[in-house]
Amino acid sequence: MSFYSNVVSFFQDGGVFMVPIVVVLALGLAIAAERWVYLSRTSFGNRTLWKKITPYIQAGKFGEAVNVTSKSKTAIATILTYGLHRTKNAARRDDIEKAMEESLMEVLPRLEKRTHYLATLANIATLLGLLGTIIGLIAAFTAVSNANPADKADMLSASISTAMNTTAFGLMAAIPLLLVHALLQTKTNQLVDSLEMASVKFLNAVTERQLKTTGA
Repeated sequence: MSFYSNVVSFFQDGGVFMVPIVVVLALGLAIAAERWVYLSRTSFGNRTLWKKITPYIQAGKFGEAVNVTSKSKTAIATILTYGLHRTKNAARRDDIEKAMEESLMEVLPRLEKRTHYLATLANIATLLGLLGTIIGLIAAFTAVSNANPADKADMLSASISTAMNTTAFGLMAAIPLLLVHALLQTKTNQLVDSLEMASVKFLNAVTERQLKTTGA
């Protein structure tokens, strides 16, 4: 009960600027949760689809592979579908690679969507905390200007302590948002790297198949 009372007192002493900081924190956490779930599902879907079509690609059964990828909405399916369609009318590796790079540019915005908002929200939380503290200090100095000189020191110290609550809470909101932003950026980069690696493996398999066909 003491902890709960301290938390309530902390928010009450912080003033009205505590409310927008809470809103910013809640919005940031909602975005972080949605992005984490999306990226995790995308990563799992990519691995599952890659394992499924690898035997077709290695065997040169590109028709069967494209039937599988065209029915999937995963990021890797979009990229491989572009490449598989291009193998039908493009003999050069460069042509297939350009098609897959084009599809990667289409997929990338979906992977990075809304993640950058977390850094912005962290900065907003920090600035709201500072603004709340500055306004609190202005109010504190105004209040003590006409007070009894003997009481000014105590009143000023109490007012400053209260005003600093918004800065503290702003930082408490900003730090987790920045950490989550960094984690999501890392997860996104790993996902993009896996897509590029899958593209290279696909191109190598196509090239190897073409060399075998030419040699035969």
